[in-house]
Amino acid sequence: MRDLIKNPIWKKSELGLPIPDSQHAVSVALPEWNDVIAYEEKKPECINFLKSIYPRFGINPLLKKLSNEVLKQNNLQDHNVWPYSSRNCVLKAKIYCDKFTDPSNSFIKEYQSLFFLITKDEANNFAKVFWQHTGLGASSREAAINLKLEPRAENDLAKDSERKIINRISKYVQSNSELIHITSSGMSALYSALEIIYKILPKKPTLQIGFPYVDVLKLPKNIFYGANLIIEDDLQKIEFEIKRVDPAAIIIELPSNPLLKCTNIIEISKIARKYNIPLITDDTIGSNLNINSLNYSDIVFTSLTKIFSGSGDILAGSLILNPKSKWIDKFKKALNEIDIPKLSDNDLVSLEKCSRDIEFRVINQNSNCLKLKKKLENHHAVKTVFHPENCPNFNSILKRDGGYGCLLSFELKGNIEKTKKFYNALELSKGPSLGTQFSLICPYVLLAHYNELDWASSCGVPSNLIRVSVGLEDHNHIWNVFLKALNT
Repeated sequence: MRDLIKNPIWKKSELGLPIPDSQHAVSVALPEWNDVIAYEEKKPECINFLKSIYPRFGINPLLKKLSNEVLKQNNLQDHNVWPYSSRNCVLKAKIYCDKFTDPSNSFIKEYQSLFFLITKDEANNFAKVFWQHTGLGASSREAAINLKLEPRAENDLAKDSERKIINRISKYVQSNSELIHITSSGMSALYSALEIIYKILPKKPTLQIGFPYVDVLKLPKNIFYGANLIIEDDLQKIEFEIKRVDPAAIIIELPSNPLLKCTNIIEISKIARKYNIPLITDDTIGSNLNINSLNYSDIVFTSLTKIFSGSGDILAGSLILNPKSKWIDKFKKALNEIDIPKLSDNDLVSLEKCSRDIEFRVINQNSNCLKLKKKLENHHAVKTVFHPENCPNFNSILKRDGGYGCLLSFELKGNIEKTKKFYNALELSKGPSLGTQFSLICPYVLLAHYNELDWASSCGVPSNLIRVSVGLEDHNHIWNVFLKALNT
């Protein structure tokens, strides 16, 4: 496997390569600014070169190969296919499609160990929405098993790996291991959290506070019962909105992506208790090694794909219930009534191995990112740096031995052409995702909000923002690479 710490993927000729060099990679190389635009506009000169894709935004090549076998065997080449690992998950996708289109436009086929939702016509669009927002789709490692490219992990090894992962997380959040659940992705963890909420509370919209990661907002909005958003720091206005909306749950990211700001979670948790509303938080970026997210939340969900794994080739998530929550007994009961989307055995084994060094990685990436932040702040070409160190609310939930994470964003001075030249010249791996042990850079706003750039700008999020996930490279090397690109 290519060592992306020493040999990053950044050249124009490397468009579409998987990041990392793995058939299970969750990122893909978009080495130049125009590649990002072409990717968003689905231009063939970009799309046809992609050898990987973030699993919820498309279908991994291994899953696609298996899906094509299903289409060929059933003579359905004019249909689309969406693979799921369980009958329960594929039925949920089918039911969602049937809400908006004729049921005859989709049907289910079982093939080997997986279940396939086969769609045509307008059902294709709704199947895609469900696939992206929920993260319930099958794993590429499950496809590799069915294609006889990888052996299936022994069941005892998988169970032992899951136990070790849960114990590892339990150590950092100081919660009971039986209240920690490993899921098939970060978004499927949120999906499960909302299923729990709607088992015990009325089917009302949620309220998200702070600039949202696109699917954290769109999952409750499009799949469940709607979502409201408030991008506001004023606690009085936030409380007014909570009273006005009377949501089924409040959702907060710690911190937000990509501005890395944290709303006043301590005070909002008090308001949530006052109005009897569960509080769900996403600590993916902050990391439960750095911040006390569970102290102020009823439910915490995390994308283990990112910092916890660090490898960039495992899709996984966790769902954690707060044992001190006033809702805990009802949460436990509701859990027995839903089907948690499990992580596959092979992914469990891989995740356990990759997460063994998480403490080493987090400590060093915290340090590297903070050093880069301070140097960027003092560079004449840099207009603004966004980083959690600048956020008092983030500092208020920082653990005594915690740090600020591996992520920062920044905006350059001058016109967009300067930003493009910088991005194109940067000799570090460039593509979506974060938390990998190697540095990973992208123009995040273009990737996440390409069709709503004006709205993002109105929220104070500029489209020329560069987001940097800082890796384990020597911090002097990282700065020299940035300096070289800045000098262009």
